[in-house]
Amino acid sequence: MNLFQQKKSYQFLQLTGFLCIIFLLLTSGFRFPERQKYKIKTIVIDAGHGGKDPGTHGKIAKEKNLALKVALETGRLIKANVPNVKVIYTRTTDVFVNLDERAAIANRNKADLFISIHCNANPISDAIYGTETYTMGLHKSEENLDVANRENAVITQEKDYKTKYEGFEPDSPMAYIVFSNFQSTFLENSLQFAQLVENQFKNKAGRKSRGVKQAGFVVLWKTTMPSVLVEIGYLSNATEEKYLVTSQGQSYMASAIYRAFKEYKQAVEKD
Repeated sequence: MNLFQQKKSYQFLQLTGFLCIIFLLLTSGFRFPERQKYKIKTIVIDAGHGGKDPGTHGKIAKEKNLALKVALETGRLIKANVPNVKVIYTRTTDVFVNLDERAAIANRNKADLFISIHCNANPISDAIYGTETYTMGLHKSEENLDVANRENAVITQEKDYKTKYEGFEPDSPMAYIVFSNFQSTFLENSLQFAQLVENQFKNKAGRKSRGVKQAGFVVLWKTTMPSVLVEIGYLSNATEEKYLVTSQGQSYMASAIYRAFKEYKQAVEKD
């Protein structure tokens, strides 16, 4: 038997052995393990600002307080109605938490979704009102940039902030590369959840939705999961501020975010 014939014979024996193994597995009742479906197990709810950082304010309310109340109520609803999902807060009291630590909390706990809750304000016009939900991305308007700058300004209150946030330049050419990579990984799901939140605000809570937007937020920059920043209303608008300081208003906003989460969970786990 020459070398070529030996090689062919060896290949035949290999194939025969492989087929025998498959036959034995199939006839013995062996079942190949099914691919486990994706499940949302953990979410992190972030109440914006806190402690020495009050955020924006209206005539009667501070952003840090309203954000905390809505965040806690959102988490309570999820815990009560979706008990198989673990809810983690970045803060539960009036304390200051660094922006990078908020993202780190989500990353350490391998969260499947990050929701940061805030209140908005417009220093020029008190007539503007409504909700907005942001995902990480490039500033597409001056208004989006202003919102991001206001929310990001808190980093100057942190020690060594220039070192910690080195490289965060949303308007630089390099940002296109960074955000492009982010978009391919998490943006689709982030946008999906953001739209569900705005739909709930508009259709169920009866609020004016200003839509889903993108901007460069530090708190979203370092998260390694789908993430959104929700602006629940403008404290610079007297009517909206009065609504948000009421227990009913806070309950409606939290319920809308909770319902959006339920819809999102059902959608992504179905795929």
